[in-house]
Amino acid sequence: MFDYQSYLRLNHFPLIWCPGCGNGVVMKSMLRAIDNLRLPRDQVCVVSGIGCSSRLSGYLDFNTVHTTHGRALTFATGIKMAKPELTVIVVTGDGDCTAIGGNHFIHAARRNIDLTVILINNLIYGMTGGQHSPTTPSGSRASTAPFGNSENTFNVSGLAIAAGASFVARSTTYHAQQCDKLIEKGIQTPGFALIEIMAACPTSFGRANKAGSPADMMLWQRDHAVTPQRAEKMSPEELQDKFTIGVLAETSRPECRAEYQKLIDRLREQEAKA
Repeated sequence: MFDYQSYLRLNHFPLIWCPGCGNGVVMKSMLRAIDNLRLPRDQVCVVSGIGCSSRLSGYLDFNTVHTTHGRALTFATGIKMAKPELTVIVVTGDGDCTAIGGNHFIHAARRNIDLTVILINNLIYGMTGGQHSPTTPSGSRASTAPFGNSENTFNVSGLAIAAGASFVARSTTYHAQQCDKLIEKGIQTPGFALIEIMAACPTSFGRANKAGSPADMMLWQRDHAVTPQRAEKMSPEELQDKFTIGVLAETSRPECRAEYQKLIDRLREQEAKA
């Protein structure tokens, strides 16, 4: 059986996550993917920002960096440029990545730098007080939207596809085995890879929206997730409260560092001829 403890900093336990939180499911899925790929721990760097999901890096016995709010991708970009041999994984949340760090998210995908981003989307700011985030569904309640969120929501995976990411996928904590495979695929894909994982926040989102128990919230994920193949056969009305899971985009595009190295090589050739 897979030994999770060998990858953990057990002196940092117990976890801060609430009972029923999806972050623990994502953490174990990520560890299974890393173990399946036989990645040496010293060759993995996990970068996170601020938020419940971003506490994940502190529990893992890899090279880890717990950065500032919304800036995980900027730190990760610097690490990858300086140490290209590392497998750099960013763990972030919907608020951390798409609100405070939204511009960094767009441009990291546009540059197509070789990072694997695991975005845990629990539809809310969990750690900082239950404020609504860019992914909080319209009409849902939050501490900053006590009468319901009046704003439209981001399609996070769609945004990454439009910006130019090489690999984009979505899953849920209910579909944990699928998460393993998608994270593996994201790590193996050159360029920017996003794996958006829908997760339950029973405390901040669930209570405010009377979503039931943590188990009820996971069953909601099961009942509202559809494959791209099934989605193609559904009408806009049928898709209104659904979301697609699986591989959403997979392309072969120039990777940022490789293109930068070509520029350096060209300049060196010109200097040699001068």
